[in-house]
Amino acid sequence: MKQKDILIWSIILLTIATVAVYSITISKTDEGFAQCLTKEGVKFYGTYWCSHCANQKAMFGSSFENINYIECSLPERAGTTQECIDAGVQVYPTWGFADGTLVKGELTLQELSKRSNCELK
Repeated sequence: MKQKDILIWSIILLTIATVAVYSITISKTDEGFAQCLTKEGVKFYGTYWCSHCANQKAMFGSSFENINYIECSLPERAGTTQECIDAGVQVYPTWGFADGTLVKGELTLQELSKRSNCELK
């Protein structure tokens, strides 16, 4: 398979996975929760090509625009941004909290609520 074909199929599969996760997520977060996370200093480090990051984004639905998201990938996956290197991010997704704690992997809304003291409605 050509590299271009692999990239196209990867994008298609990522899109399908994102739509599937979004449509089956029972617990949608409201805008207030997402705003609270940002207010409390929570940061979401991810990449545009990471399927687990896409799952996390979909979990927030339209309120994702209120999340403090930091893109860690340079264009065409040419490396990692300096901000993510400086933060010590090595795995995607990674969630950063105000106390300096980094938590690797997908987190549920409930886990984010506990770690941030933001109330999930």
